[in-house]
Amino acid sequence: MALLSVEHLAVLFGLLGNLVSFLVFLAPMPTFYTIWKKKSSEGFQSIPYSVAFLSASLLLYYAFLKTNAYMIVSINGIGCVIEMIYLLIYITYAPKKARMFTIKLVVLFNFGGMGLVMLVSLLAYKGSKRVSLVGWACAIFNLAVFAAPLSIMRRVIRTKSVEFMPFTLSFFLTLCATMWFFYGFFVKDYYIALPNVLGFLFGIAQMILYFIYKNAKKEVESKNVELETSKDVELETSKDVEKNLELKDQAVAVGDIQNVKK
Repeated sequence: MALLSVEHLAVLFGLLGNLVSFLVFLAPMPTFYTIWKKKSSEGFQSIPYSVAFLSASLLLYYAFLKTNAYMIVSINGIGCVIEMIYLLIYITYAPKKARMFTIKLVVLFNFGGMGLVMLVSLLAYKGSKRVSLVGWACAIFNLAVFAAPLSIMRRVIRTKSVEFMPFTLSFFLTLCATMWFFYGFFVKDYYIALPNVLGFLFGIAQMILYFIYKNAKKEVESKNVELETSKDVELETSKDVEKNLELKDQAVAVGDIQNVKK
């Protein structure tokens, strides 16, 4: 007899997924504390939070249609509230141009996109087909979200700097994808499981890049310092040579003058 049944494993990974996802949702808190403290969101972007809000909203709707998906309902309900708070703080302290852009983004994604999915699913489909439609919408959108770090990974390779790809966030996103993959696998919900395979692979790739390039920038800076020091030494040596030549020329000139006097 197995120690844990499939149902028990599903609950276990669902709880772990909730815990890790909650920590990921809280990860931007230092950013928003900075925004609140400075009373300005200038220099920060609202796109990640609008996208996260839409993702959580879609998954929440999917969970309600599926029924009995309490693990998905709980974390995405909390996620919707957290992302709404982030967006409200951002809009409150954003410059006029950024504020209007964020409001348009929320209207386009969270009212337009979400409204369209709900409208089509409620009017054109019924029963299991409706669940499948929304499940596919969630899976495709989450695949796009997981693919988003490709631009950051390309930037790391180009600049040889991991400044914009913190290891902690990459680690927790990978852990989060792992938990939700196993949850989806054990409850046989492949709309949840499959996108998280890509999330896991991209997370591993990010962590590998981090270890490859974490000291690369320091090495480049060290080489630059050595090069500058070398240039300074060469310059000082050149100046010393020129000075010695000038002194030699002066000595020769003095000698010539003395010879003429004689």
